[in-house]
Amino acid sequence: MQRRGRVHKMVQLSDFLVVSALLFAISIAGIFLNRKNMIIILMSIELMLLAVNINFIAFSHFSGDMAGQVFVFFILTVAAAEAAIGLAILMVLFRNRGTINVQEIDEMKG
Repeated sequence: MQRRGRVHKMVQLSDFLVVSALLFAISIAGIFLNRKNMIIILMSIELMLLAVNINFIAFSHFSGDMAGQVFVFFILTVAAAEAAIGLAILMVLFRNRGTINVQEIDEMKG
C-alpha cells in the first residue's frame, strides 16, 4: 500500500514472533542473571507470560480463530492471581525474616 510516496508495510506474523521471542529472552535473562531478588524473579515470570500471550494473540489473529484470544483472558486472570499471591508471600517473608533475598530464604522451617 503506497500513499504520497510512503510505503506502508503490513505487520507480519514473524514480527509478532520476534517481539515475543525478545520478551521471552529478556525474562529468561532476568531469572538467570538475578537470582537474589524475588521481586525481579516474579516480574520476569510475568514478562514470560506476556510473551506467551503475544504468541497466542498473533496466531489467533492470523488464523482467524478467536480461541487464542479467549485463552489469553484466562492466562491474564491466573497471572494476576499469581502476582497477588506472590507479593503477599513476599510481604510475609520480609516481615518474618527481614529480607527477600532468595539465597537467605532457601531453608524452610516447620
